[in-house]
Amino acid sequence: MPEVLTRHPDTVIQVLRSGGAACGEGAPQKILTTCPRDSFCALPGGETCVYDIADVGEMTQISPADLEPYVCSQAGGCTAARDHGDGLLLLGGLIVGFALGRARRRPPVGRAA
Repeated sequence: MPEVLTRHPDTVIQVLRSGGAACGEGAPQKILTTCPRDSFCALPGGETCVYDIADVGEMTQISPADLEPYVCSQAGGCTAARDHGDGLLLLGGLIVGFALGRARRRPPVGRAA
């Protein structure tokens, strides 16, 4: 069953509820047993767990190390995090990487795209 990583977990849970999912209602967790109750959604076709980006370290299917090749290539490298096992530094790199990627896609202020 999938885990979802997003900056907007409340919005994702709202969308899932609008589609008939039982989220945060104490539905039995058959597969995603470690998902926090308020992040857990049960659907007729399965289960999902919605994580805030700040909670990436709590996920069981995706780890900060899984994201490192994608984030560190944008942020300029994460060898310190890898060498020292510093999850907070990696998470910081993740946030910086997303910010840099977003900033590069925006046209400069005052200029036409």
